[in-house]
Parts: sequence; structure tokens; C-alpha cells
Amino acid sequence: MPKPPANVNLPDDQPVLRVMPMPADSNVHGDVFGGWIMAQLDIAGAVPAARRADGRVATVAVNAIVFKQPVFVGDLLSFYARIVKTGNTSITVEVDVYAQRQRLDAEIVKVTEATLTYVATDNARRSRPLPPL
Repeated sequence: MPKPPANVNLPDDQPVLRVMPMPADSNVHGDVFGGWIMAQLDIAGAVPAARRADGRVATVAVNAIVFKQPVFVGDLLSFYARIVKTGNTSITVEVDVYAQRQRLDAEIVKVTEATLTYVATDNARRSRPLPPL
């Protein structure tokens, strides 16, 4: 029988997004759809990317995604995003997702990690150079 996941602490940083999945976001067994989590990952990753780009960004790639543990209706999800690489127009962001289980025992588990790439775009939605730091 597999060992249950170890309870972890939330990172010291502030999450860029916190959200609680609802029944409409899950299958009949109460497991949250991976596609719903992916949409939240994209939103969370875009926060630091848009800040760095000082404006509009578009998702160009989901480089990697790992679903480490299931997510359940009622879990409080915290999304932590950080820029790991920039190019002339692109920004690569890593996002870690933690679930605070809302059951009798307050447990925190890392449920998902992903790497996404965004590109800075202008008002015509064409790529543009990142502004200097």
C-alpha cells in the first residue's frame, strides 16, 4: 500500500493566486479536473510574466506539468509562481501548487508543479521586446 504524502509547509513567499475548487470543477467522485487546474496554472504564471513584461503577455508553451497528488472539492489551493528565465521577448515561469485539505486534519500537500513560457505582446498581439529592468 502506498505511503500517504508527507505534510509540508507553505512557502514563505506570497501566493499569486488562491482558489477553492467547487463541485462543477470535478468529476462525480469529487476529484478536480486536471484541465481546471491547468487553467488556474496559466492564470498564476501570467501574473509575474505580465509584471515583468509591463503589459500584455500570451502563453506560448506549457513546457512541463506534473500532477503529484489529487485535488479535491473544498481544498484551498495556493499557487506560487516565479520567473526562472527571460529571453528577448519570452518569460519562463515555474508554478508550484499546494493544497490545504479542508477535512478534520489540517494537512498541506504539494499537488502540482509546472513550467510555462509566455511572450510579451503589443496591442496588435505581436511579440515585442521585454523592457529593461
